Amino acid sequence: MNLHVIDWCILFMLFLALLFLSILTKRYVFSVSDFLAANRCAGRYLLATAEGVAGLGLITIIAYWEMYYNAGFTAGWWSAILGPVALFLPLTGWVTYRYRETRAMTMAQFFEMRYSRKFRIFAGILAWASGIVNYGIFPGVSARCIIYLCGLPIYSISIGGVDINVTLAVVMLIIMSIAVFLTFMGGQITIIIADFFQGQVASLAFLLCALFLIKTVSWNHLFEALKISSEHESMLNPFETQGFKDFNIWYFVMSAFMLTYGYRAWQGSQGFNCSAKTAHEARMAGILGYYRGYVCGLLLLLVPVCTYAVLHSEKFVMLARDITASLSTIPDTNLRQQMTVPMTLTKMLPAGLLGLVVASLIAAAISCDNASLHSWGSILIQDVLLPLRKKPLTEEQHLKWLRISIISVAVFAWTFSMLFPLKEYIFMFFQITGAIYLGGAGAVIIGGLYWKRGTTAGAWWGMCMGSFLAVSSIIIVNIIWPYVLPHLKLAYPQIDWLQHLPAKFPLNGMKMAFGAALMASVAYAVVSLLTKPAPDFDMDKLLHRGRYAVLDDQIAQPKHRQGGLKRFLGISDEFTFGDKLICAVSVFLGMFNMSAFLIGTILYIIFGGTEDTWIKWWKFQIGFILVMSAITVAWLLWGGIRDFKQLFVDLDHAKRNRLDDGTVDHKADIDQSMSAKAADISKECPDISGQSNS
Repeated sequence: MNLHVIDWCILFMLFLALLFLSILTKRYVFSVSDFLAANRCAGRYLLATAEGVAGLGLITIIAYWEMYYNAGFTAGWWSAILGPVALFLPLTGWVTYRYRETRAMTMAQFFEMRYSRKFRIFAGILAWASGIVNYGIFPGVSARCIIYLCGLPIYSISIGGVDINVTLAVVMLIIMSIAVFLTFMGGQITIIIADFFQGQVASLAFLLCALFLIKTVSWNHLFEALKISSEHESMLNPFETQGFKDFNIWYFVMSAFMLTYGYRAWQGSQGFNCSAKTAHEARMAGILGYYRGYVCGLLLLLVPVCTYAVLHSEKFVMLARDITASLSTIPDTNLRQQMTVPMTLTKMLPAGLLGLVVASLIAAAISCDNASLHSWGSILIQDVLLPLRKKPLTEEQHLKWLRISIISVAVFAWTFSMLFPLKEYIFMFFQITGAIYLGGAGAVIIGGLYWKRGTTAGAWWGMCMGSFLAVSSIIIVNIIWPYVLPHLKLAYPQIDWLQHLPAKFPLNGMKMAFGAALMASVAYAVVSLLTKPAPDFDMDKLLHRGRYAVLDDQIAQPKHRQGGLKRFLGISDEFTFGDKLICAVSVFLGMFNMSAFLIGTILYIIFGGTEDTWIKWWKFQIGFILVMSAITVAWLLWGGIRDFKQLFVDLDHAKRNRLDDGTVDHKADIDQSMSAKAADISKECPDISGQSNS
């Protein structure tokens, strides 16, 4: 066992706290809207923290560790390309604002409102199938990490000639049972509260872990170890990375495009997309999430590079031998690579801090699991079964179906993780399995929210094109190339071009997902231009603007058109002084990071630079992230506690509407009844539909 008694006590306290929070929130679930969207009562700080840890997940942490251990600080330099994009999207409310205005509970429900019911069902099936396959490896990767972090003994049995890892099965069962229990008790309400608590624990653990590693490894030993990397595979100089075939500059350029294209499209935590009080609160939550990225960056970047230093520095020779010996007991090469960083942490961190870090990683796994189970379970019911069912469900039946679906997703994920061997980088698996849905979804969502000319036919072509290319890529990479191609080479040795094909498919998951997205966008645009849009389509009605405004979603004060930069950023009278200050600081930070990237790139191209120059930059960067992390942890804790209290007040006084269950026919009745209440707001705010570019 790697954990001390103190560490086990910390884990026990975490589970006890989650049990208490689940019992506390159960009594607030009275309707389908409560279970699916927390009755749209969540504040910005609560959402920023909860959605952050749910979207991160232990498997994502391991994926980043895998990437940064292999690429070092250089991956951090090129990822700066994503910084302005990651800031611009939430700052302008890209997709987030308009999607919340539709009041849809799932993305496929929006598809029915914008396109047709048949398209909703088709998109729901794609999203669900893509989602559960993508999620299928989560429990297994997370459980393996927990096993090696805790030092649990591995027991295996053979059934019918197949070896079954009993320890893996039990650990997955425990973690997923906790996630299912939390989801069952209060749906999205419990998920938001539990994930907020777990997010705060994780933020504190990440900050303390980073400080300890910097003190233990020291700057000199860290950078001296990174300087001895291979030629053209520098871990300090981002312009000497020709040897990195996967995580190079083009990976991040394509990532920037895919981030914009698929923003909010992925439905793994879709409950958070519709839980905000208003569209403005949803946008502000996204902006605050940008700051939380500093805290995550400490763990995601600093831990793997410190691990690399420990394993390659003369100062830690004995420790490196101990870690290497432990890793050698792992027979699978891919698993051994994934566990390099976790195993190093168990050898370096002292009792107490190790327990806190392990607790935060388990919390990240649980948060990701409960959000995923809630999302994929509800999407199957909301977007596939209910639209196919002619007779509506009672509220009790509806909630029962949702819970049964959640259990089914958990059973599938447990089974899939036990049987499926992951053979490539986690991020590459994410990209290609996600592209089954995301390949076409981005074009359909952006076109549906921002282009009145988009048509249902265009949506069908865009979604089908993206999905077909993604599925074809999966078949080629995972079946034809590793299994069929070797047999073809043996059967036809006389065919030269066949013999010269590489053993590994030349395109990785990111490149194939990028290609699928481009082709889907072209198909959506071209077919939409060649077909006629629905004659009765009204964008204001879809977005509940103007005379269709909903009282609960509006702020009772005049709205005026803004000009210049304010209009470009979507800043309207909804913004308080504090909101504008947050946006101003965000813009400054974004411009600073982008300017540093551009100036640094230009100076290197003109004058060149040594690794010692890059070391100075990385020292400054780590120090800056540490300061921002400390500020962010305190800031989000203060705001989160405020939103935590307000959520229960709002839920106590909220009026439940039994028709608000995610079905479009019922929504028409809701909107009609609420439009009358919004008459005064419509008179005061005649320009709602043109208030910003959001």
